[in-house]
Amino acid sequence: MASFNRVIMIGNLTRDPEHKQLASGQAVCRLGLASNRQFKNKQSGAMVQEVCFVDVDVWGPQAESCRQFLAKGRSVLIEGRLKMDSWQETDGAKRTKHTIVADRVTFLSSGQPQEDGLDDYDAAPAPAVMQMQDAATAKPRAKKATSKVDDAGSPTGEIAFKDQAPFEDDLPF
Repeated sequence: MASFNRVIMIGNLTRDPEHKQLASGQAVCRLGLASNRQFKNKQSGAMVQEVCFVDVDVWGPQAESCRQFLAKGRSVLIEGRLKMDSWQETDGAKRTKHTIVADRVTFLSSGQPQEDGLDDYDAAPAPAVMQMQDAATAKPRAKKATSKVDDAGSPTGEIAFKDQAPFEDDLPF
């Protein structure tokens, strides 16, 4: 039986990130995320706002970035998988809770106006994206362009693009 477990959410942080360093040296950061849904109640005609609260666990170098750059109120986009935690209370009651284990955290607008009147999207060319990769499978990125230099070793201001080989496959069309 095939399974698919993928979650993508955008929301605001409900608290500052909780960062821990495990005995193994691995960093983990827990984020509290609130995502809003607004809809019109068909019976009463009133607008209803529904809020979904969920905890997000971020691991490795990405956890360090979250600790450093995120704070309560910040908007983020989370991509990951859903995980169910279960435990037993001291009184014997069984408890469960869903959390998201993040594969990718994208930092969005901070929601706070800057002194120059520009929002985060105007001030920065793109949101910061941190993607967690296993060090054993991570491949260094190939350089696609280099700066040209003249005979004296000074940069000319031109860029030399390196073309990649075309994609080849065995498809009949």
